[in-house]
Order: sequence, then structure tokens, then C-alpha cells
Amino acid sequence: MESGRQAPSVTVALGLAAALSCSVERPGPQHAGGNDVIDLASVKTLAGTARARSAPLVFAAGAMVGVLGGMIGLGGAEFRLPLLIGMFGFAALSAVILNKAMSLVVVITALPARLAAVSFGDLGAHWTIAANLLAGSLLGAWAGASWAVRMRSATLYKVLAILMVAMAAALALTHTTALGSLDLPGPVQVSAGVVAGFGIGVVAAIMGVAGGELLIPTIVLLFGADIKLAGSLSLLVSLPTMLVAFARYSRDGSFAVLGANLRFAALMATGSIAGALLGGLLLGVILDLVLIPGLAIILLISAVKVARHK
Repeated sequence: MESGRQAPSVTVALGLAAALSCSVERPGPQHAGGNDVIDLASVKTLAGTARARSAPLVFAAGAMVGVLGGMIGLGGAEFRLPLLIGMFGFAALSAVILNKAMSLVVVITALPARLAAVSFGDLGAHWTIAANLLAGSLLGAWAGASWAVRMRSATLYKVLAILMVAMAAALALTHTTALGSLDLPGPVQVSAGVVAGFGIGVVAAIMGVAGGELLIPTIVLLFGADIKLAGSLSLLVSLPTMLVAFARYSRDGSFAVLGANLRFAALMATGSIAGALLGGLLLGVILDLVLIPGLAIILLISAVKVARHK
């Protein structure tokens, strides 16, 4: 492996790690969950703050997230969430809603390329896998979003921190271990698919992510699909699952944060898409034995910072 080719990727990874480490913890507005009451004045203030943010900084942050996600074949939303909270000062639920909106844009953008990688014949032959997971994930998405809007901000920060630790563990496990099919009996496989789908739907809704980092290994383990097919099927599950969570969030007062920060979200999402394309070109430049532990450490540092957020 040539060190010259590794340099850009290492620089990006270190840059995001430094950004996360230096993020200033600042109080955000409370959301309309549990005993918190939505503060419309705070939303307006947040909108003004968003307009004052440096457009190049917002784009660059999104691009760094996209590069890291692209290097492991994912969208990187799990890395974007702590930046929204720590670097840009959004409250927990506001950050989740913005992250969900940007994840939705990234998934829709990636859909044509992902579907082109696998023939429609192959996808059609395995539609039951997507249907099996969707039977659980749609319910999980609605439940997860409902729980998130009812949590107090302090509780949601801690839940997000726990899920980031879980994501770090899943990232390390799935990228350093050879996955094989569990070869379960039919009824058990279907039941496991519904349960797994529900859990993934809950996690994706609460974190505002697409859930590909959990869906892909689940499809490989439960249904024995190859990794390329699993990636395309995961998008077919992710998109409707995200739309359900998005619909649930739209019924909450805190959804106003999206309208107040459309320019910010558009800039960061555009940066994420551009970064993901670059990250895809860098795929394999850094050895997984170096890259994966580094990304897991970034998630763990982020989890600690989010857990301590006031």
C-alpha cells in the first residue's frame, strides 16, 4: 500500500476526529418531548444562528462525514449526528430530525447507483427479504420516533450516546469478521427478520440514520445474501423506513427546526453526497485494520461527548 495514496484519507479521518474532539458543548433549545416545551423563540434564534454559520464550514463538515462513510460503503450519518450536536450546537431532537432529513437526501441520491449495481431480476427474486424486514422496520421507525419526541433532552443525549457505542461495536464486528449465513429454519428466519427489522427501525429513527450499517450484515446473516445484493436490498428497506420516521417527526413541534435550517441542511447534505463519492474512490486505500478501529474510536469519543452534553 503506497503511503502517498493513504495521505488524503488519513488527513480526512484525523480532521474529523479533531473536529469532534474540539467541538464546543453548548446548550440547545428544549424539544417538545416528555416534560420539555418547545420554545419557538429558540427555534427562530437557531435559524438566525444557522444563517450566520460559514457555508464552507458546513459543506466541509458534510464532506468529511461523506468521505468517512464512503470509505466503508455507507452514508456516514452516524458521524454527522455528533457534529450537529457538538460543533453546530443543535439540541438532541433537532439534530436527529436534521440528520434524518439529510440521510433521506443521501439515500435517494445513492438509490440509482445502488440499484444499477444489481439487476432488477436479482432484486425481484429476493423481494421477500425486503418485505420480511419491512414488516418490522416500519413499526420500529414509528415507535422509535414516537419515543424520541417524548424523551427529555437529557435522556435522549444518553440514549444517543449508548447507540453510538453500539454502532462502534457493530462497525468493528462486521468489518473485521467474515459474515456467513445462520441458515435458520423458514419460520424462525421470518420471525427473526421481523424482530431484527423492528430493532433496526427503532435505532435508525432515534439516531436519524438510514440504518445500512445494521441492515447489510443482518441481510447477510439471516438470509445468506452476498454483500452487493445486501447493499441494494438495504436501500429498499431504508427508504420507506426513513419516510415513516420522518412522517412521525413531522407531527411534532420540533420539526420546525428543519424549516428554519433548510439552507444549512442543503449545504451539509450536498457536502455529504460529494464526500461519499470521493470516499467511494478511496475505498480500499486504507487497510481495514487501520480504518475501522479509527472510525470506531471516533464514534466512542463522540458518544462520550454527547453523553456529557447539557
